[in-house]
Amino acid sequence: MPDREDSILASRLTKLERIRNKGIDPYPPRFNRSCDLATAVTDFEASEEDPDHSPQELALAGRIMAMRGMGRATFLDLQDASGTIQALFRQNQLGDNYELLQELDLGDHLGVTGNIMRTRTGQVTIDAREFAVTAKGMRPLPEKFHGLKDVEIRYRQRYLDLIANPDVMPIFALRSRIISGIRKFLDARGFLEVDTPILVPVAAGAHARPFSTHHNALDQQLYLRIAIELYLKRLIIGGFDKVYELGRVFRNEGIDQDHNPEFTLLESYEAYADYQDVMSMVESMVSQLALEVCGSVQLPYGEHIIDFSPPWKRVTLREELSNRVGIDLDAFPDHASLAKRVAELGLEVSPRESRGRLIDKLISSFVEPHLIQPTFLMDYPEIMSPLAKAKPGAPGYVERFEAFAAGMEIANSYTELNDPAVQRARFQEQEEIRRDFQDDEVDRLDEDFLLALEYGMPPTGGLGMGIDRLVMLLSGQPSIRDILLFPQMRTLKQGPSNEVSPT
Repeated sequence: MPDREDSILASRLTKLERIRNKGIDPYPPRFNRSCDLATAVTDFEASEEDPDHSPQELALAGRIMAMRGMGRATFLDLQDASGTIQALFRQNQLGDNYELLQELDLGDHLGVTGNIMRTRTGQVTIDAREFAVTAKGMRPLPEKFHGLKDVEIRYRQRYLDLIANPDVMPIFALRSRIISGIRKFLDARGFLEVDTPILVPVAAGAHARPFSTHHNALDQQLYLRIAIELYLKRLIIGGFDKVYELGRVFRNEGIDQDHNPEFTLLESYEAYADYQDVMSMVESMVSQLALEVCGSVQLPYGEHIIDFSPPWKRVTLREELSNRVGIDLDAFPDHASLAKRVAELGLEVSPRESRGRLIDKLISSFVEPHLIQPTFLMDYPEIMSPLAKAKPGAPGYVERFEAFAAGMEIANSYTELNDPAVQRARFQEQEEIRRDFQDDEVDRLDEDFLLALEYGMPPTGGLGMGIDRLVMLLSGQPSIRDILLFPQMRTLKQGPSNEVSPT
């Protein structure tokens, strides 16, 4: 006995054939609409204030989201990206074409031509003079009144999520406005947007495991970039003063509520700036984005209200670890002593974790969760920051900050290391860590970048900002999957599930 979905598919296929038998193309190449639905409603409401206004015929289009038959009249709710409108179909006006409504289902796309009016109940409605099928839907939509709740289907079949859940599309519209706002902010400050390679011979510039591929024509192993940093610095060396790139980077790492293997990163570099200058820029940019895009610098996130107003709090990493867990990093100068102390705090210590990894574990376990309001965590150990310039008067530390809010890292910045001999030594130290701890996520030595650095790079302030996490914060979404249109998912062997509740 066929299941319900098979019956629905068979019914829709039969209707499709009947439409074609009437000489109608159910997938026409075009429909010239007058405007979107929200504009039609807004213009009509404005026209009601004008006593001399005469009705104007419009051609509107959208997806059928509801159908109500009332004798010789049928009401449909049409939806497009801008909103919804009711459409009235009357048998005495449409004649034989009225029978075509019997072949329509929820989810079908329809073009309707007619005048806009108000019904006796006051609802703005297009009174159909004629209509055309613009796309016949062959599968049922998710159940109307309960929406689409299955998160597996929502993320895997985002198109169903967008159709069924009206609160989803505005999140991605907000994301677009945030990215546009970042460009506007940086462009106004004289930064130049550039594009740099995604396929690279050395995956350097961050602590991450890369994805690899093989280029057949070059017979060469290449990698998807894990950062944008080293190519943008080459441009500073070449003479540009301010550059930035907004682009995808790829890290072969785990997936959780704030990690996805590919994500959008902003990186910017400014000659003759340092990490203090970048701090001021970050707090100005984020607060301006919050105000312009969201309407306030105070936004809810979970149980908290995050206040993005500058100035943001500034604390040093060494002081914060001392205050939170009583660890003075200078009292544990080597790997063995720090590993013993970390284990005493109840954290698991792996033989493959370097001193830098252990410090990072302390930060993520005891510091990050407490950084709810926007905070700059400053001055990291040199071992964790091979690309950052040493902090004067603080041996073993560098001029670096990470920005946190709601317990999440959203930005990373250095006063950039520009001494080629020191940079080479730092890279070589990272290679030794890779060898000694079998850690394939530490930074990599890039000879071409070192060659470029030997031509001279001025003092420079650099920034890396995770756009996805910033969107999470500004939109109040708890998971990165809710602000990525197509988050990474395990591929199903037999294709996507169709087990959605049909209408």
